[in-house]
Amino acid sequence: MISTRKVRRIVSGATLTATALTLTTSCGGGPGTATADGGKARVIGAFYPMAWIAERVGGASVSVHGLTKPGAEPHDLELTPRQVAEVGEAKYVVYVKGVQPAVDEAVAQHAKGRSLDAASVVKTLPPAEAEAEHGEEEHGEEEHGHETSYDPHIWLDPSRLATIATTLGDRLADVDSAHAAEYRANAASLNAELNALDREFASGLRQCGQKTFVTSHAAFGYLADRYGVTQVSIAGVDPQNEPSPKRLAELTRVVRDNKVSTIFTETLVSPKVAQTLAREAGVRTASLDPLEGVAEGSKDDYLSVMRRNLQALRTALSCT
Repeated sequence: MISTRKVRRIVSGATLTATALTLTTSCGGGPGTATADGGKARVIGAFYPMAWIAERVGGASVSVHGLTKPGAEPHDLELTPRQVAEVGEAKYVVYVKGVQPAVDEAVAQHAKGRSLDAASVVKTLPPAEAEAEHGEEEHGEEEHGHETSYDPHIWLDPSRLATIATTLGDRLADVDSAHAAEYRANAASLNAELNALDREFASGLRQCGQKTFVTSHAAFGYLADRYGVTQVSIAGVDPQNEPSPKRLAELTRVVRDNKVSTIFTETLVSPKVAQTLAREAGVRTASLDPLEGVAEGSKDDYLSVMRRNLQALRTALSCT
C-alpha cells in the first residue's frame, strides 16, 4: 500500500520534472552547461559532506552549489523546480543514493552520466539492526524514502571518504580535462588529510574502558565498524523514526548493563527522546554530530567536527 505522503512525492516529482524541463529550455541551458562567475564549472553537492569534498577537490576551478540549506535536515529535502533544473545543467553532481529520494530522482532523470553516487565506490554496510527493531513504524521507511539495502552514512568513516575524494578527482578530470591535473592534485591532498584523520581515530579509540555508545539514530555504523566500537541507536537509519516504549525500556537495560555513561544527541534532530532515555538510565547527554549539515555561518568543517566527535567519544568511552 502506498502512503499518502509517497503519492504526494510521486505527483510532486512529476510536476517538478515538467517544470524543470520548461525552465531549462526557456533559459537556453542543457546538460552540463552551467557555469558560474568567471566561467567556473558548476558542481552540485547534494548535502554538506558531498559539497565539502567537491569544494576541496574542485578548488579554484569550480563553483559548488549545495542543494541542502545550512542547518537543514538533508533527509527531508524536497527540490524546487529551479533546483531540479540546476541538477540537469550542472557539470557534475555528487550525492549519496538513499539519503535524499528527491535528489536520487533528479539525478536519474537529468544527470545520470554526470554524477557520482558516492556509495557506489566504497564497500557499504547493511542498515543497523536498530531499524528492524523499530518495526512498529511499519511504513516509516517507505514514507521517508529510505529504500536502499545499505546504510548510506558512508562519510562518517574518513577512510571511505578518502576513496570518494580520489574518485571524484578522477571524474572531474574526465569531464573537465583542462583542469585535470589540478583536480587530481587536490584529491591527493584531501586523501592524505582524511587518512591522517583516520589514523587519529584508530589511535584515539584503541584503548578504551568501554566499547558501547548510544546515539540518537543509526548514523555511526561505519565509524563503529572501522574503529572496533559498538553503536546502539535509539532510532534506525531514518532519524524521524521514534522508538516504542518497549524499545526505550530495552535501551535503558542496555545502558545499565554496559555501564554506558553518555547518551549522544545530534545537532539536527530533536534531543527529547535521547534526553528521556538519559534521565531514565541516570546518565548524561553529550553531542555527537553526524555531519549531515553545518549551521549557517559556522567556521567548522568536516575535519574540525570529526575531531570534536573523536574527543566526545574518547570521553564517553573512557579512552586513554
